[in-house]
Amino acid sequence: MAPNLYSPSGGRSMQTMEGAHAEILIVEDDEIIARLMQMHLRAAGWRTHHVENGNDALEALQQGHWKLVLLDRMLPGKSGMQVLRWLHRPDQEGRIPVLMVTALGSTADTVQGLNEGADDYLAKPFEPEELVARVNALMRRSAHEPGQVLRFGQIEVDAEAAEVRIGGAIVGLRRLEFLLLLELMKKPGKVRSRDYLLDHVWGSGTYVEPRTVDVTIKRLRKALAEFGCEDCVDTVRGMGYRFIAKDASD
Repeated sequence: MAPNLYSPSGGRSMQTMEGAHAEILIVEDDEIIARLMQMHLRAAGWRTHHVENGNDALEALQQGHWKLVLLDRMLPGKSGMQVLRWLHRPDQEGRIPVLMVTALGSTADTVQGLNEGADDYLAKPFEPEELVARVNALMRRSAHEPGQVLRFGQIEVDAEAAEVRIGGAIVGLRRLEFLLLLELMKKPGKVRSRDYLLDHVWGSGTYVEPRTVDVTIKRLRKALAEFGCEDCVDTVRGMGYRFIAKDASD
């Protein structure tokens, strides 16, 4: 059994542990399933952290800043439903989307989970591609809610203010560099071709050489490099570019 990283009796704090900047909290007592989730979600560009029981989940939720929780129902300690109810208690500030991933997949179980506040429900066994698709959909939904700011790792993009911040510091970007980063961050891990980026950033009615995308990407990476985040914009040879969430300390 993995050690309790959130133990109040001397365990490491969220600031010093490996998952300190994770975005998705996986609450799953089956180590094999948890590793499968982490492998596929990290490949899609998401930063994850895993705990294996309900008590550790509550500790993690109080110490971290999570964008999504993947929650099993049958857990040691506090049950998944108890964790879900805690997340929706009256005095809770803000709202963290919850995707329940559980072997309890009957219609009655699904209805109960959704009625208790889960945003989506996925029965085991599941296809990893479906898990990633559901996570991406929940993240998109959350990111496009009014007043929301896109946050991935250390990077924050405020579309309304047209500002990019890394670790709280403002990154000086030109307009096209900003729009390009914003477009890539809308779907982390999703590869976007040069033609797609030309249409969605420069505009479909504007004639621009495809090479212009490469030049703008280069300038964007140079600006991000000052904060150690140039690798967040990844090149997929022969296909295009994608955004991968990383921390400045990585």
